[in-house]
Amino acid sequence: MEQKSMTALVSAFSRAYHAENNEVKIFDDRVARLLLSDKEFRQISKSMADGIGFFNPSFAGTPEEALRWIVDNQLSPPPLGRAAFAEKALETAVSIGTTQYLIMGAGYDTFAYRQPDWAEILQIFEVDHSTTGNDKKIRLDVGKIAIPENVHYVATDFTEEQWWNTLTENIAFNSDKNSFCSILGVAYYLSKQAFEKLLSALSSLLSKGSSVIFDYPDENSYTDKAGERAKKQAMLAGAANEKMLASYSYEEIEKILSDYGFLIYEHLTPLEMTGRYFNVYNDANPSHPITGFDNVNYCLAIRK
Repeated sequence: MEQKSMTALVSAFSRAYHAENNEVKIFDDRVARLLLSDKEFRQISKSMADGIGFFNPSFAGTPEEALRWIVDNQLSPPPLGRAAFAEKALETAVSIGTTQYLIMGAGYDTFAYRQPDWAEILQIFEVDHSTTGNDKKIRLDVGKIAIPENVHYVATDFTEEQWWNTLTENIAFNSDKNSFCSILGVAYYLSKQAFEKLLSALSSLLSKGSSVIFDYPDENSYTDKAGERAKKQAMLAGAANEKMLASYSYEEIEKILSDYGFLIYEHLTPLEMTGRYFNVYNDANPSHPITGFDNVNYCLAIRK
């Protein structure tokens, strides 16, 4: 049986913490906190604060200050940045005709449960392991969050052969319609071969003009050239039995996408991510700045 993803839970925790503890927000996920029990929230908070020596050996401060430092520096930059980037791109895509949203490796993503008015025309497909989907449904029920009628759970493992049958058999899905597909927080945990197979499948599933958006670790991610945060992130993922497997240069990503019929439309480096999505927050919180995560790039590509 698949186990609940600890990295997905920590991602939900970091989005919840950011939303609850800041007036000016990089990304406002007001639902994430409702997916976590008070006990889980306290346990993750304590576990992270107790780990300050690993994250920042020279830190001096209270447990609350340690937790804030870890969330702002280590935990929240990737999920906040990619969510802000993806949902802005999705809004643009909907304005020009997109009617389907595929969330690959949906985990505890909450877009479907805080849909803005512009999303009402979408059919939303959350694609993930049945274990994660079932656990999410339980959490939604406990949090008294209704599942909207335009949301569909697709229980599958997209690293397995013919995974897409579960999606294409869903009567709400239409491969002829324009789609927006997010593959966020996924590329790290797939081999290069598995990532290419996923893009190959999506190339067949998505109509021309459809979009894919994803984040990926650059070619220095798992080397001595990696930033300290990236090194620690890889160590944490490995400890949670969710080992990070692959990294890519821009040229490699560009070629892989081209091979499967996609063209890069937009690409952000960590510095560009900071400038576009984090600076307003940073101006309001000079003592708690957040910067785009080391060695992580963000890509929006269009099906040719």
